[in-house]
Amino acid sequence: MNLNQIGQIALHADDLDRAVAFYRDTLGMRFLFQASPPGLAFFDCGGIRLMLDAVKEKDSNERISSMLYYKVTDLNGIYETLLSRGVNFDHKPQLIAKMPDHELWMAFFRDSERNLVGLMSEVR
Repeated sequence: MNLNQIGQIALHADDLDRAVAFYRDTLGMRFLFQASPPGLAFFDCGGIRLMLDAVKEKDSNERISSMLYYKVTDLNGIYETLLSRGVNFDHKPQLIAKMPDHELWMAFFRDSERNLVGLMSEVR
């Protein structure tokens, strides 16, 4: 068994239309399709599917969420672009760690559904 490639990542959405608009229009991700019912929307993220899930569990009040880290080359440029689109970051890009061959920089923001999303850049 080989579990070394992500095929799909699922995120909860309280409001699917709002979440689709955020990921498609604000973040600029390629929208694939929406399935209503049951309340799912899909995006292409470099060959990995991102699924937004607004399906309500009948017997559960538990909120299910995942965290995404997007690997980017120009962290400051993307940070500035998203700021201009109304995205609120927790802080400006910060140096997280100095590795032997690169520095790891990250910035974090919340999407329209309050999921924490990370941007990471390996600077050489």
